[in-house]
Amino acid sequence: MKLYWREHKAGLVLVLEPGQGEELIVGTLRRTRTGYDALAQSPGYDPSRARRGIGGLDDAKAFVESFRPWELHNGGSEIEVDPQVHPAPE
Repeated sequence: MKLYWREHKAGLVLVLEPGQGEELIVGTLRRTRTGYDALAQSPGYDPSRARRGIGGLDDAKAFVESFRPWELHNGGSEIEVDPQVHPAPE
């Protein structure tokens, strides 16, 4: 099982690879004129898991990671986010 940030045309996505070539997007960051918009996946509608205008990339990543959205898909097993940002697939 892998968990990592990957470049995307508008910012970054947090990808969970549970296995067998499957990819799940569990968080997103989008660059804007005022900073970063961040969103962590939730089991239902939860506006507290989204925030606009976060000043820095590291703060935006920390916001998404604080919700541990990958736990919705991995049964709560321990997994760490790879610190290296992966390039976008070609």
